[in-house]
Amino acid sequence: MTKKILITQVRPAGEHNPYDLLEHHHEVRVDFQPMVQMVGLTGKEFRAQHINPLDYTAVILNSKISVDHYFRICNELHITVPETMHYYCISEAVGNYLQKYIEFRKRRIFFGEHNSFDDIIPAMNRRPQEKYLMIVGENYTDELIKMFAEHKVIVTPAVMFRQVAYSWPKDKPFDYDIIAFFTASGVRAFMQNFPKFEQDENKAFFCYGANAAQALTDAGYTVNGIAPAPGCPSILSAIEQYLSQNG
Repeated sequence: MTKKILITQVRPAGEHNPYDLLEHHHEVRVDFQPMVQMVGLTGKEFRAQHINPLDYTAVILNSKISVDHYFRICNELHITVPETMHYYCISEAVGNYLQKYIEFRKRRIFFGEHNSFDDIIPAMNRRPQEKYLMIVGENYTDELIKMFAEHKVIVTPAVMFRQVAYSWPKDKPFDYDIIAFFTASGVRAFMQNFPKFEQDENKAFFCYGANAAQALTDAGYTVNGIAPAPGCPSILSAIEQYLSQNG
């Protein structure tokens, strides 16, 4: 019988989160702990890339994390970000998050309507003289760089943070019946922490997305549920369905 569930993400914001009802209806405990953490590069590490943020007229931001680290690095290097800087964001949520650091002005903040940079290519093409700096993490893929290049938008990637595995405390028990993963890197971090973990019939793995599922399969584990899928748009709904059928 399922008693404890681990969601490898941060706890949802707000007084109540969607997993509260899951705990109540099925009498289970849900814990939240990301398997990976984002750690910022130091100013010295960033300078080794020989990039001067002031050489660029625009910044491309694909997450709130990239926003935080862009302004952190600028602050650490004593760089004053000019008010004329343009910001191209993957979503409205990321664009709104900029208000943490700057006064929100629509004429210099652009964002995709469907969580995609494809939506802002027209705005970029209207500014052919713009010089773009894209904030990325270490070991980034160049898919987005290539996509922009196909539209004649030249982008310079700037690595400002890296992903590291969370070290599970040795004195903290790992006795979960269900573990939900959201990224392949989360799966790899789990394996670093528990290289001898054995999955039996009482241990169920859930994944959001094909990459995390493939990482588990490659490691020899069984994926008990995946989202999104027909009838299961989220990890929460997939786990809910599993508990209703298996208890």
